[in-house]
Amino acid sequence: MTAPLSPAPSAAPGAEHTLREIAQQPELWRRVDRAVAEARPRLGAFLGPLLADPRLRIVLTGAGTSAYAGEILRAALAGRTGRRVDAIATTDIVADPYGCLGEDLPTLLVSFARSGDSPESTAATEIADALLGRCAHLVVTCNAEGDLARAHRDRDGSHVLLMPPAADDRGFAMTSSLTCMLLTVSLAFGHLPAGGAEPLAAAARAVAEGELGERVDAFAAHAADRVVYLGSGALKALAGESALKLLELTGGAVAAWADSSLGFRHGPKALLTDRTALVVYVSNDPYTRRYDLDILTEMRAALPPGRVAAVAGRADGLPAEDTWLLPGAEDADDAALALPAVVCAQRLALRASLDRGIRPDNPFPDGEVNRVVQGVTVHPLLP
Repeated sequence: MTAPLSPAPSAAPGAEHTLREIAQQPELWRRVDRAVAEARPRLGAFLGPLLADPRLRIVLTGAGTSAYAGEILRAALAGRTGRRVDAIATTDIVADPYGCLGEDLPTLLVSFARSGDSPESTAATEIADALLGRCAHLVVTCNAEGDLARAHRDRDGSHVLLMPPAADDRGFAMTSSLTCMLLTVSLAFGHLPAGGAEPLAAAARAVAEGELGERVDAFAAHAADRVVYLGSGALKALAGESALKLLELTGGAVAAWADSSLGFRHGPKALLTDRTALVVYVSNDPYTRRYDLDILTEMRAALPPGRVAAVAGRADGLPAEDTWLLPGAEDADDAALALPAVVCAQRLALRASLDRGIRPDNPFPDGEVNRVVQGVTVHPLLP
């Protein structure tokens, strides 16, 4: 028997934080929208001169879930700013600094970090300063007292954007921290207008509280031992984050894979068994959408009934019985669509965790995987 997403805390021991942090997202997004509007004068004074330089390179960086934030936004921000935008994980910058930052271009490093205490977070900013002649920093974090925020709060050439305190997730996996940071940067660069959070918040609420969320729960209850997420463009990055969330919250008990809708056929399709579930994020872009619909049709024929679901903002071309339709998101571009869509993945991962008797607030009680990464040695740069 499945429990609703937001029961009294005592109803799901070991899930109190994760339950609350998934459910609180619609309200937090509204707070983020207001906060960015209030910060607009200072934010514009910081970003304006940087974006005026046609040579500017914007690098979106973070580790794990925070790296997926950059990948989700990369194309949308490039289109909005007319500047080169790259999404490069901090883990890649630290391990391969010259490969990632070898071009000495004027650079804005946008760092996503829930805690800001991961060793790679501050190391990536220090490496960028060491290798680049001109590097400004936009730090987007949930922790005002984290190492990253403290290193940049009073620095010339740096600007720190803090999330609402409740977005500093206490659960193991990033949920509201991810979406608040995504939304903040979307608003900061004008990808979404002021007030743009409201329709996305309404769609997310339908997942967190309504019949749509119950359908996600029922899908998770099929007890698949592996789940595949597919998407294209920004939604491919969302697929990666979705697979990571399932791995994290189930403590690795459910294997998860992510790929593009076209790329899945090139070998990874070998993952399929009759105990595989598959989720396709369907693009709102009319051209890209065709490829998502093609793989969805193919997978519905290949897997048992009830094992394939589509997450979409628009219903056209989709089977009603297998589609999780996000209300009010029919006009969202894919980077914006990712905000309510990821709540489906969060809820699915939470339900899969609870159904296996795992405590999602701490799915690794032995400490083999940590909420803030440990065990990293940052080595000095070599000339």
